[in-house]
Amino acid sequence: MSKSVIITGASTGIGFGLAKHFLEKGAKVVLNAANAERLIKAYESLGSPANATYLLGDVSQVETGQKLAKLAIEKFGRIDALINNAGVFAPKPFLEVQEADLERYWEINLKGTYFTTQAVIPQMIEQNEGVIINIGTVLVDHAIAGFPASAPITSKGGIHALTKQLAAEFGTNNIKVNTIAPGIIRSPLQGKIGVENADDLAGLHLLNRIGETTDIAETAYHLIHSNFITGEIINVDGGHVAGHILN
Repeated sequence: MSKSVIITGASTGIGFGLAKHFLEKGAKVVLNAANAERLIKAYESLGSPANATYLLGDVSQVETGQKLAKLAIEKFGRIDALINNAGVFAPKPFLEVQEADLERYWEINLKGTYFTTQAVIPQMIEQNEGVIINIGTVLVDHAIAGFPASAPITSKGGIHALTKQLAAEFGTNNIKVNTIAPGIIRSPLQGKIGVENADDLAGLHLLNRIGETTDIAETAYHLIHSNFITGEIINVDGGHVAGHILN
């Protein structure tokens, strides 16, 4: 049976890679993003497939998660998985962080993940199965001195903690909850934070390359089809946390 999957932040980067991979595998996908132009462009670039639909909405708004759950049920009859990919991230020195910065990261990253998950859990309880995959970051457990990002990393740390709590709370409902913590993945994010050539960061990984969106998508696909993995923070990072290459 093909899986019904909701993917937030699906218009670019990792989210788009996830949507592409899952559609190629025959899944039914609900794409979400907050930017209408990019969302429609993504849907069309995927070929406007019959096994996909999309919903415009900001996940920091509670009703967006509720609308996503409703749309998935109406369109595909069930919700097999939710991938909480939508998020924002940018470096900023700790002493320069303002209240508005914290609010932005907590609203989109943490609150968005929290309430979108809350919206789909009732359907998963009814089905007695479901998978939640959150997107965190290896930087929660592996800080880099030259990359100050306490504000977004704090919100991602909350996601890591939430993962274990939800795995405990809903394990007896056969709902698996895990976080994928990526290393540096090739995406528009590098350009946004001033990195002109993402491959220059290859040495931060033991495999001496940066990751591709397919690396994340393949892991997510495995988790959605696994029956015995829950409560885990899974580093998909080319060895970034394990160590570095010395030049």
